[in-house]
Amino acid sequence: MRFTQTEIPGVVVLDLERREDDRGFFARVWCERELTAAGLSTRIAQINVGFSRRRGTLRGLHYQAAPHREVKIVRCTRGAVWDVAVDLRPDSPTHRKWVGVELDAARHRMLYVPEGCAHGYQTLIDDAEICYTTSEFYAAGAAEGVRYDDPAFGIDWRLEVTALSDADRAWPLYGG
Repeated sequence: MRFTQTEIPGVVVLDLERREDDRGFFARVWCERELTAAGLSTRIAQINVGFSRRRGTLRGLHYQAAPHREVKIVRCTRGAVWDVAVDLRPDSPTHRKWVGVELDAARHRMLYVPEGCAHGYQTLIDDAEICYTTSEFYAAGAAEGVRYDDPAFGIDWRLEVTALSDADRAWPLYGG
């Protein structure tokens, strides 16, 4: 894998190193040794999948509070999404900053979202699917979120939001 640090410390773009021939290609999407060498968490507690029917669907911005803070590694397995991480770490030099990366099934790119960052994504086409690992088990009591349209972040979502859950609409504005 190739690791590209974004402008937010700890948020890393992971690109596959493809071994190609006339049949197609082979690549690792997860390697404990490579992740460890890059200083990234290798713990996997869950692997989740999310499917959205409509272009413009927005999910997020989600995170888990301590002691259940989690790392996510997100990959789009069908279609394309605009994947966003927001730095909520109060002591971080990039506190309240966000980074967005287009993930699509054709390029196989992934985004590593560290503890302390909120995560969300918007589907860029109909019938989009993501698959992501988490380093901690889902804990309903620790599930938190912030508004996708919070002016404290100023996120540039790629499309008009066509679908949003009531829960995501109700997250508070960020006060940190």
